[in-house]
Amino acid sequence: MQKEISIFSFFSGIGILDLAFEKSGYNIVFVNEYDNLFMASYQYARTQMTHRVPLYGYHNESAERYTKKRGKRKLIDLVAQEREKGNLVGFIGGPPCPDFSVAGKNAGVVGENGRLTKVYFDIICRCRPDFFLFENVKGLVKTEKHRAFYNEMMMKVQANGYIIDEKVLNALAYGVPQFRERVFMVGIQKGIYQNPPDALSFAWDKHAIFDTEDILKRDWPKQREFAVDSPYEFSFKRIPKRLTVEYWFNKNDVEDHPNGKDIFQVKKGREKIATIAEGDTSGKSFKRLHRWRYSPTAAYGHNEVHLHPYKERRISVAEAMAIQSLPQEFVVLPTLCLSKKFKMIGNGVPYLMAVAIAKTLKDTLETIREDGP
Repeated sequence: MQKEISIFSFFSGIGILDLAFEKSGYNIVFVNEYDNLFMASYQYARTQMTHRVPLYGYHNESAERYTKKRGKRKLIDLVAQEREKGNLVGFIGGPPCPDFSVAGKNAGVVGENGRLTKVYFDIICRCRPDFFLFENVKGLVKTEKHRAFYNEMMMKVQANGYIIDEKVLNALAYGVPQFRERVFMVGIQKGIYQNPPDALSFAWDKHAIFDTEDILKRDWPKQREFAVDSPYEFSFKRIPKRLTVEYWFNKNDVEDHPNGKDIFQVKKGREKIATIAEGDTSGKSFKRLHRWRYSPTAAYGHNEVHLHPYKERRISVAEAMAIQSLPQEFVVLPTLCLSKKFKMIGNGVPYLMAVAIAKTLKDTLETIREDGP
């Protein structure tokens, strides 16, 4: 019986995906992130939550290093060390996605960030962990010109001994107050099975809380005239309160959160934004959230601005983290500029969505262990 499930994390950002895996019983042993400010915030958050330093440390460098001779050899040796302890080894990562995003550059694999997806799959195939998780924007599979590349990567890992499953998931299904679709791919090495199946049938919905189609059909409250600090009582017979923005703002006590005062000031157009109704998210730029609805995708950038439901301001960093369903104790490094803080949060995988996938993957691996060689 293996002792632990050891995780090597790539493109780690500020550690949201890693936190979800750690809280689900995995051991984060290796962290790689190229952006030094993202890495600094990752380390700060872990320190604030009194989490231990990863066994093999933090690696603030390009993941491309691990496709080169020395970097690859180092990584292979670390994987071997974990296996010698009887541990399963997994790689997790979500390479930067703007080049596959409809809202981003849409440059695909030839883009500066797009090529890093190929780098991640190259690392997997060269080091051959027992399993891997890949996460990215749905544009990678829904856009025809990107789908061919995605299919190529699937065939690549299959040729290297992995059985895989993949699916586009919506964060709403997992209790996140946000409409956010992402594609996930899970791969497991045939060698860890006693009798490997021909294909992986991953129980994506095992830890889901809601059916997305049903949620979207519910009679959610409509737009209402914006008024500062206006009272608004609502009956929750028809909709789940836990999927609303206001529920999460209260749950995370955002006003008193360490990042609760991190707010962009509206310098121009205050009169104009005051005319935007609560719940009007139709604008290309300014979108006012509805307190008793879920949020649109938390993509802070590309000129998209989310306004507070009943305050005359934009949402705070703490409120953005609540919309990502992060636990209250998670804190972004205070000294960073506001634009960086919002980018860090918007780039992350919704926390509860990541927890659900981590738990299902752990259940799958434990079943394989019980039946294993």
